[in-house]
Amino acid sequence: MRIVQIIDSLEVGGAEKMAVNYANALSERIEFSGLVTTRNEGDLKVQISAKVNYLFLEKQKTIDFSAALRLKKYCKTNRVDLIHSHSSSYFIALLVKLLYPKIKIIWHDHNGMSEYISTKETYALKLASFFFEGIIVVNHKLKHWAEKRLNCRKVIYFPNFTSYGATIAPNTVLEGTPGKRILCLANLRDQKNHFFLLKIAEKLKESNPDWTFHLIGKDFKDKYSKEVKKKIKEKQLDTNVYVYGSRNDVFHIINQSDIAILTSKSEGLPVALIEYGLSKVPVVSTKVGEIPLIISNGINGFITDIDDVAVFLESLQKLIADENVRRKFGNALYDTIMENHSEAGVIEKYLNWIKSLAKL
Repeated sequence: MRIVQIIDSLEVGGAEKMAVNYANALSERIEFSGLVTTRNEGDLKVQISAKVNYLFLEKQKTIDFSAALRLKKYCKTNRVDLIHSHSSSYFIALLVKLLYPKIKIIWHDHNGMSEYISTKETYALKLASFFFEGIIVVNHKLKHWAEKRLNCRKVIYFPNFTSYGATIAPNTVLEGTPGKRILCLANLRDQKNHFFLLKIAEKLKESNPDWTFHLIGKDFKDKYSKEVKKKIKEKQLDTNVYVYGSRNDVFHIINQSDIAILTSKSEGLPVALIEYGLSKVPVVSTKVGEIPLIISNGINGFITDIDDVAVFLESLQKLIADENVRRKFGNALYDTIMENHSEAGVIEKYLNWIKSLAKL
């Protein structure tokens, strides 16, 4: 079996991490595992296994026929059976399919808000889906949406997974007092709901001023990012909330943290939650996407409604007050992740599915 993952960039993000995770995992199990990034490289490049055949396509525009021809040549040269296209990279995969009809495509939808994409984008995706062998989704809501709206009957849910993978140099040193750090792994974009986080930080500063928040994720230097930083200054949270941008030494960062949070208003299945669990860090999260299928409130973490400041704050304070509860939740979350989101389990199901639909 010969499979290539396609992703638009290697900046740190959920879809990008999963493209790398699949390529790395498959490199240990199939004849050929490739990874192609179309537009940009990024920090995740160093996490690609030496066993993965890697190509940077240097795509310059939305419809780039020269890039499609390069990708077609790559697929023919490496005798690729299947393109596993992540998120918006399905379009160039479709161009390759038109140039090289024997290639098969599956599309992986990582977008927790696919049901809200524009009519124009939905129309393009609906047309492309005629050419998909199958669709992978990251939550059950998206499965229903794809089955109802797209033209591909073979839709399956696979949970995200992650592993410690390649050893990354531990470069990041978090600010604040050791033993009193709260981590949020999330790119600076509206879906991740950082303004809700800042409301929590403002309240927690009153009751626990020595506890600090640490925001790790891609900073797009856009209006949203500027507003977040402006709000931090306005609320005088400069010594309570620290923004670091994108970092690669994620597990080193998690291991410096005592509590982890997710404040999103929409998600699929965040890779960050799996990384928190692997590191046995207790979690407080909003109740979105597939998160309620992982976190059982009061058993292996706390889960709250979106924008419920009072309950989220109370949950954080419970963890702050009791180190034993933190340890108990961290261990319980680790057990949940290992049981349901291990690389071996997901990849075995993935390969069986691929064989059944593509007859590879």
